[in-house]
Amino acid sequence: MVERALAPYRGRRNPRLVTMRRGGLLDDVTHRVLALWAADCAHHVLEHLTAARPADDRPARAVEAARQWARGEATLTDAREAAHAAHAAALGATGAASDAARAAGHAAATGHMADELGPAFYALQAVVRASLATPPPWRARQWQI
Repeated sequence: MVERALAPYRGRRNPRLVTMRRGGLLDDVTHRVLALWAADCAHHVLEHLTAARPADDRPARAVEAARQWARGEATLTDAREAAHAAHAAALGATGAASDAARAAGHAAATGHMADELGPAFYALQAVVRASLATPPPWRARQWQI
């Protein structure tokens, strides 16, 4: 589902989401705001992972790493390591839980890859998959959309 949605954007980078250091238009303040937004997207669906794997805190730590990076309290390396850990958690999960972990991993990676919209896509996919099992509250789905 996510891959199909991202297909038109593969290979093309939006200069508004490429940092100025790399020749794009994205300034540091906006980049940090984008990371906070990504963390919010992922945080909003972490309950799906927690319900399936309550002992796995790697995605929650990745969301916090994204927020810490955005506040200047963590290095890009710290955030990237948290992203890798969240993606590893996704491999051990299925369905909405896996999507929630992937959203967290992409959120933590936003500092490195600002043009990656994975946090929003995977969070939305988590809501959709979870709604197939039990309909979510309307507000949760609207928030993700």
